[in-house]
Amino acid sequence: MYHFFVDPGQIQGTQIFITGKDVNHIKNVLRMKIGEEIGIGNGMDEREFRCAIEAFEEDCIRCRLLFIKEADVELPVKVTLFQGLPKSDKMELIIQKAVELGVYEIVPVAMKRCVVKLDNKKEASKITRWQGIAEAAAKQSKRSVIPEIKPVMTMKEAVEYASSMEGKILPYELEEGMEGTKEFFASCKPGMHIGVFIGPEGGFDEGEVEYAREKGILPISLGKRILRTETAGFTVLAWMMYELEVRG
Repeated sequence: MYHFFVDPGQIQGTQIFITGKDVNHIKNVLRMKIGEEIGIGNGMDEREFRCAIEAFEEDCIRCRLLFIKEADVELPVKVTLFQGLPKSDKMELIIQKAVELGVYEIVPVAMKRCVVKLDNKKEASKITRWQGIAEAAAKQSKRSVIPEIKPVMTMKEAVEYASSMEGKILPYELEEGMEGTKEFFASCKPGMHIGVFIGPEGGFDEGEVEYAREKGILPISLGKRILRTETAGFTVLAWMMYELEVRG
């Protein structure tokens, strides 16, 4: 079954209206017919609105609500990924796969060893593109919510943003031993908000790690092998998924 998102205002009682680019996709790409069922999310909570297509209008598709169910597809914890800005198009891959793995929101962070520098104009267009990728990935993986891509922050701003989160980790290649890592993941409980700091290609500056440590962010190891910036966040999310959804 295909899954789409609409703004909450497009859900009007038993009528739901699909607008924008999804209209052409449903009509001309998927070639769906009246009566076919689709799943719709409002991008804000875990409800799925199961609908049947009722009419194809000029600039929208009108659907009839069949029933509402709790989708139960979200991670039991909220994970904010603080991602050091990577080179080229790696951020697009990171966003796509992190959304598939259940991330709650993504904060691009301009760290000392980031090669990429974004001015205000470039940042605005990048955030718009990245948000579109997050929405597409949420549709594909049948998420209930669309993870938000936040504006770019400095490391100091990111650490401050994470200050109220119950769990905060920073995978660091110079951190030795896995005991702290195991203890952290074992301590994660449903309902927690967890911040994960991932460095760019060149890794964290030592001063950034010490600053983070002073602010209560736990440096951890992800094993004996050095992971790429686009791999480290996925590893954390997959481990979180295992601890909370498999081991329970």
